[in-house]
Amino acid sequence: MRPPHATISAHDNQPDTGARTRSQRQRRKRIVQAAAALASRGGVEAMQMRTVAERAGVALGTLYRYFPSKMDLVVAVVGEEIDLLESSIERRPPSATTAPGRAVDVLMRATRGLMREPELADALIRSLILAEVETPFGDRMAELLLRVAGGPDAPEEHLVLTGLLSSVWVQELLEMLRGRRTHEQIQRRIEIAATRLLSDF
Repeated sequence: MRPPHATISAHDNQPDTGARTRSQRQRRKRIVQAAAALASRGGVEAMQMRTVAERAGVALGTLYRYFPSKMDLVVAVVGEEIDLLESSIERRPPSATTAPGRAVDVLMRATRGLMREPELADALIRSLILAEVETPFGDRMAELLLRVAGGPDAPEEHLVLTGLLSSVWVQELLEMLRGRRTHEQIQRRIEIAATRLLSDF
């Protein structure tokens, strides 16, 4: 819900054509980076909208135009993390010769990336589980795994299987953040799950 102090401009009532100017994209990126920096130090609780706006150098009303709620902002930060992972995979595709091996490579690469900022990883994963807004995280991870493991002509059921593997990974990552799993244990468990789920790829 838009707070009472967030003013509505004529621009807000115009239909969104999906086209952003360069300055708008840069402003949005600054906001997402500011939110991620705050979450990496104090979790989602530190992502107060006013604090994010101040850190990003934008008016609070501007922030709410881009992100109507904190959860929308969390989803954007998650999207940024997936973008970084996809860029990494494009630069250096998995080299394993089997579909399960390539999927494990992607998931462990994602694990290392997230665990560089454990506070941020914890905030993102927990928020996704409790999210009150629709998040693209699961679908994007499943599609990414399908691209590296199954290829463009994979049947629809393969997307279901990569989605299940992604869900296993999220749960294992939570266990790691709680101190119940080591990196080696997660890798071994993901390898077992990938072998079972993707054996027919």
